[in-house]
Order: sequence, then structure tokens, then C-alpha cells
Amino acid sequence: MEHSKNYEKVKGFYGKKLWDETRVRNAVVKGWITEEEFAEITGTEYA
Repeated sequence: MEHSKNYEKVKGFYGKKLWDETRVRNAVVKGWITEEEFAEITGTEYA
């Protein structure tokens, strides 16, 4: 599966605890990542 342009960046921020789940959710709203990528990164479904 090919990921969005900013997937690795967002995943890194979340993994290093620089971003919380809300910030990752905002990345979906802004079109940086998809809802499916949100679930991959956080381990929770996007609702």
C-alpha cells in the first residue's frame, strides 16, 4: 500500500510523542493523511 506524502512525518511525530492523537486526527482533517493511515498510526479507528 502506498501512503500519503506526509504519512512518515506524522507517524514519526506520534511515535516520538511529539503529537497526541488529536493532532494526528487534525492531520486527517487537513488532508495530510487518510482515515486508514490514522488507524495504522494510532491503533484506533477514526470516528
